[in-house]
Amino acid sequence: MPLPPAFIFAPRYKERPWGAQAIARLGAHPPIPAGQRIGESWEISDREGDESVIADGPWRGKTLRELLDTRGAEVMRRPWPKGQRFPLLVKILDCAERLSLQVHPPPAVAAALGGEPKTEAWYLLDAAPGAALLAGFRRGTTRAAFARALRSGKPGEIEAMISRLPVRRGDAIFTPSGRIHAIDAGCLILEVQQNSDTTYRVYDWGRVGLDGRPRALHLEESLCAADFEDVEPLLAPLAGKGGRRVLADCAYFRLEEWSPEAAGEMECQAPAILHAADGACEVVSPNGAVAVPAGATALLPAGSRRLHLASTALLATVGEGSCLARKDPRNRTASTSG
Repeated sequence: MPLPPAFIFAPRYKERPWGAQAIARLGAHPPIPAGQRIGESWEISDREGDESVIADGPWRGKTLRELLDTRGAEVMRRPWPKGQRFPLLVKILDCAERLSLQVHPPPAVAAALGGEPKTEAWYLLDAAPGAALLAGFRRGTTRAAFARALRSGKPGEIEAMISRLPVRRGDAIFTPSGRIHAIDAGCLILEVQQNSDTTYRVYDWGRVGLDGRPRALHLEESLCAADFEDVEPLLAPLAGKGGRRVLADCAYFRLEEWSPEAAGEMECQAPAILHAADGACEVVSPNGAVAVPAGATALLPAGSRRLHLASTALLATVGEGSCLARKDPRNRTASTSG
């Protein structure tokens, strides 16, 4: 059976103490029961126990893992051993409250800390007035001064050392592993990241978890993982060419914003992930056509196809650096939640 031009997946909701109900208001997302605080919707995931399930078409009910185990070489356009994970994880984050201040370990220290490196990029699907991202250190911050502030537990001192970036709908930022960061309340974000779920929580602003207890902090791991030379980063440029705006471009993925002006033929040497941000779109290949509803996220196997866009879409292409075989370690020291 030939592969369709796109696979649409059912979102997987994750309850978080900082979440709310906004994700359900996006198209293609199910209702959230009253009282549940959904902070994350895992749109594309190939992690043990959290494999994305195909929502429509002849492959409906099959997982991404089953697809790759049977047709991985066609999807990825390269040899793909059975059991090798899809290299990216895509989420939508509903930040009704500020997330913890956190950091993901860079490759140079991840293995020693027992975790996985995670580089990611964020796109603001929506932002409340006054919303901001905390990302990178303010110039002049030293490891010793930051360690003292953390151990004193004074939120004002800690926050004063972190760069603050006001944001609005359509803004984006690249967040390499090692960059300290947090997301302020009022942000609805599409996150594209390496397939990792290792987070070291630096500070949690006095919050308690869903169980009513303070959440664990990882101070020593955070101080090892944080890049103190990463100071005052910038948002992605607002301008693009030909209806395409590059938001992030690294070894693991390339994230672009596409407008209807950019629609047309595309040749993907690697698979891509399409998120229909503001309206429905259509993906066409010699094997047929797939309509992607507004708010839905789809996997496009590598190959030729045509995109028909009614409004803004986001396209994340898998990078060469992501296609190395990796294990799926069971990390016992890190948080799996912001």
